[in-house]
Amino acid sequence: MSEVKLAAETRTEFGKGAARRIRRDNKVPGVLYGHGSDPLHLTLPGHELLLALRTPNVLISLDIDGKANELAIPKAVQRDAVKGYLEHVDLQLVKRGEKVNVEIYVHTEGELAPGGNLLEHVLNTVPVETEATHIPESVTVSIEGLSAGASVLAKDIPLPSGTTLAVDGDTVVLQVLAAQAEEAAGEAEGGEAAEA
Repeated sequence: MSEVKLAAETRTEFGKGAARRIRRDNKVPGVLYGHGSDPLHLTLPGHELLLALRTPNVLISLDIDGKANELAIPKAVQRDAVKGYLEHVDLQLVKRGEKVNVEIYVHTEGELAPGGNLLEHVLNTVPVETEATHIPESVTVSIEGLSAGASVLAKDIPLPSGTTLAVDGDTVVLQVLAAQAEEAAGEAEGGEAAEA
């Protein structure tokens, strides 16, 4: 879990015009909320925030107006659909030792059993509850030797100490599909199209 320090300024201007002016200065409007406090509207440095958000579930240490230090995690990020630049970010206030619900990426290692089977990622991320300052970036699951019909359930995923599932343990995360079944289904569809 990496912690990134960012300088932030409180903002009092709202609306589309104000947001455009903020983005023109290479900054990003954002909101910090949580712990029952009133939402705090912020202006964040655009480039530094973009770099920070490349790390999944990054912990951000905010230096607000040079006086208040707060810890936060990103909860919602809005990007321009065409150019990809940051338009707005929602940050959730967290405290050290506090548990939070986040989603962490599932990576695989190893080789499937021979036979040309296919691995389907039913879920790319798995919801977990973990300590706010120790959020794992991802988990790794071995698929070594799995054959057609095999599944990896959420409860089968090895989680770091202090991290628990926030989803039913019997939820399918990965499954192995038989390549022949996929081909047969494609041929059947092709045959039906030819008959029509």
